[in-house]
Amino acid sequence: QVQLVESGGGFAQPGGSLNVSCKTSGFNLDYYSLGWFRQAPGVGREGVAYISSGGDITHYAGSVKGRFTVSRDNFKNTAYLQMNSLKLEDTATYLCAAGFVRNTAWAQEDEYDLWGQGTQVTVSS
Repeated sequence: QVQLVESGGGFAQPGGSLNVSCKTSGFNLDYYSLGWFRQAPGVGREGVAYISSGGDITHYAGSVKGRFTVSRDNFKNTAYLQMNSLKLEDTATYLCAAGFVRNTAWAQEDEYDLWGQGTQVTVSS
């Protein structure tokens, strides 16, 4: 059974940090690119970060560049999103996704075939 399960969300204060994980199973992660998206109430889903199957190419949305870092450990079938210097506007549900993604279209939802359910991140003072 194909699964992507996010964890590690929670509450943080502005300026704080959180590290969310995406544990995958049921497919060979080695061949898949991974993306992180987020969705806030009343807002469309936004591509946040991307990492290629080999881990050698990463992309970030401008709103998180320099603050967030995406990584992966194929031996553990897990991807990570380290979020530092969190802002109030980072509050959202964070979802991971996997697919055979065109590098130039990494932020497009329809590039991804497999999705997790998401983990809530709330930044509040």
